[in-house]
Amino acid sequence: MLTRSDFEPAFWLRNAHAQTVFASKVRPSPALEVERERLELDDGDFLDLSWLPERGLDADAPIVIVLHGLNGSLESKYARGLLRQADAHGARGVLMHFRGAAEPNRLARSYHSGETEDFDTVVRHVRRRFARAPLAAVGYSLGGNVLLKYLGEQGRAAPLACATAVSVPYDLKRCAQAIQQGLSRIYQAHMINGLREAYEAKFKLIEAPQPYPDFRKLRDFPSFDNAVTAPLNGFRDAEDYYERSSSGPFLRHIRLPTLIIHAEDDPFMAPDVIPGPDALSSSIRLEVSRHGGHVGFVSAGRYGEPVYWLEQRIPAWLRERLPGFAAHDPLNEAEETG
Repeated sequence: MLTRSDFEPAFWLRNAHAQTVFASKVRPSPALEVERERLELDDGDFLDLSWLPERGLDADAPIVIVLHGLNGSLESKYARGLLRQADAHGARGVLMHFRGAAEPNRLARSYHSGETEDFDTVVRHVRRRFARAPLAAVGYSLGGNVLLKYLGEQGRAAPLACATAVSVPYDLKRCAQAIQQGLSRIYQAHMINGLREAYEAKFKLIEAPQPYPDFRKLRDFPSFDNAVTAPLNGFRDAEDYYERSSSGPFLRHIRLPTLIIHAEDDPFMAPDVIPGPDALSSSIRLEVSRHGGHVGFVSAGRYGEPVYWLEQRIPAWLRERLPGFAAHDPLNEAEETG
């Protein structure tokens, strides 16, 4: 179902870029304690997980798995905010760092928008550890694309109770074109610089599998994905990567309750990437707002103070569909909004 969101931006923060930048840069980082786990993989690489500390929860307490966006990590404020909400609702929370996101990984390959096997490995690992616990997953941006593609691939076999995806690039080729326009090029440059730094750091530790062009000359996503992302991850070229990794074609195959949140003014993409009703399965609720930016969605409280609306809307969805997810130790109002 495609429907209009009830999100209203703060009266002092209606611009898409202001929404995006305020949520990611200006917002104070939510305080969070975690326990780290390194998951060794069969191919010799590893994944890093960050768990909320155990607080005497039952073995069947619900679990929320969080998937970050491109160049994201536990330091991403949206991830920390949601993990705090999981804690406040008596759930275990765990953030999956994609391969090579937290620190250089051991293999030349890294994560990308269509990599669902590593997420499946994490889901199976969590299921083995907590066999009776109901699971939910929440993905942001690239992580949302991975999550939706995974859910479509799994269909009825998906071992989750429900899911949420925010600010998803459903059509990677179209998004790579849109982010080259206007002020959005600033975001493109920032993200590509982050990718370049990560790959340069890794290839100081391991040998690159083939000579690569000067990273500094790769200034847009089609060029970067064609020269780096595609060959490192088994794609023919950027076109092949975009076609096989975009989540849009998988949406009609999703069979578990899934909330998708999107803003029409998302500066990372054009409004025409938003799926229409015919592209959605009956299990999907796609809520679209006029404002919100990219993983922004900052509203205002009674006195104009910032309220991080995603940390209200997503828990509300989980309370209805994830067994055992309920207010447990409510956060202080100042902490929720700060």
